[in-house]
Amino acid sequence: MPLWRKSDRLRPLDEAAAYARCHGDRDASVVRIVHLPPRRQRYDLLATGEEIRRRFEERIDAREFDAGVSPAPSPTA
Repeated sequence: MPLWRKSDRLRPLDEAAAYARCHGDRDASVVRIVHLPPRRQRYDLLATGEEIRRRFEERIDAREFDAGVSPAPSPTA
């Protein structure tokens, strides 16, 4: 049965060497500036959030309530 020799450990790294090993060298050639085309203009919305909320409240107020169910109290009361 052969005996396996324990492999030699690597030498300890200082902070700069560990950073270079993990992140690589930081050269100017690594960073590339990309110029994007201008964004297209946003289209006009058909309704704002406030207008949708107001119309929703109007639809709720216009509903006919069941005879057995009493209407909910208004938030202003």
